[in-house]
Amino acid sequence: QGQFVESGGGLVQAGDSLRLSCVASGFNLDDYDIGWFRQAPGGEREAVSCISRHNGRARYADSVKGRFTISRDNAKKSGYLQMNSLTPEDTAVYYCAALSGLEYCEAKYYTGADYRGQGTQVTVSA
Repeated sequence: QGQFVESGGGLVQAGDSLRLSCVASGFNLDDYDIGWFRQAPGGEREAVSCISRHNGRARYADSVKGRFTISRDNAKKSGYLQMNSLTPEDTAVYYCAALSGLEYCEAKYYTGADYRGQGTQVTVSA
């Protein structure tokens, strides 16, 4: 059964950086766009960033533009999210999902994604 395994989360201070990774198993990542989503305690799920499998085109939530960078390495079956200048508002569990296209880079499509991960916790202290 296909899935992602996310890693790289942790407890950091405001202004620090983290690099999240998600590794795909049980399916061909080349066939999918990759989306990073997050959900804060008591909050709604948010689409953070997504990257196309075709040309590397990316989308970002307004809240992370200029601070986060998404990338992928199909040879390593992996996606990445470089997060800089972290703030306490970035505190959340971050999830990877396999998407059929960038048009699905919205929170409402997360639960319908073909493959997802268990998430990695990011906590940013003030």
